Amino acid sequence: MKEWLVTVSEPIIIIIDALALVMIVIGTVEAFAKGLSAMLSSPSGYGARKIWLRYGRWLVAALTFQLAADIVETSITESWEAIGRIAAIAVIRTFLNYFLEIDLTEIRERQKRHAEDATPTPTKPDDDSSARSGVMPGKTPRGS
Repeated sequence: MKEWLVTVSEPIIIIIDALALVMIVIGTVEAFAKGLSAMLSSPSGYGARKIWLRYGRWLVAALTFQLAADIVETSITESWEAIGRIAAIAVIRTFLNYFLEIDLTEIRERQKRHAEDATPTPTKPDDDSSARSGVMPGKTPRGS
């Protein structure tokens, strides 16, 4: 039974790690291309933040896949030395994922506040403005 588990798990670990690698490569190439374009064309930092936010999402996804591969690997590992090594790697990846997620959340909140600050709030006209327009407060102009 153990041999069957090892036989099935080893290729699965390689496939999951390969998927994580593909995500990292795609995210990195995309961030590089868009970052280079933003640096050459956009003077605002908003575009760069959006690029790094998307890149962070790619990295979080890849780290999650790598952590999944580590978990599968611990199920077939027999030596305590290998389990300790895998555990150390898993802890490092978990911390990276955790702090990256905090950074992404902070950026999203900052973008949300920025969008709210940029949205004009409707103001109630005061009595002076209605007097200047020739319309009595609470009345609508003729022809409207």
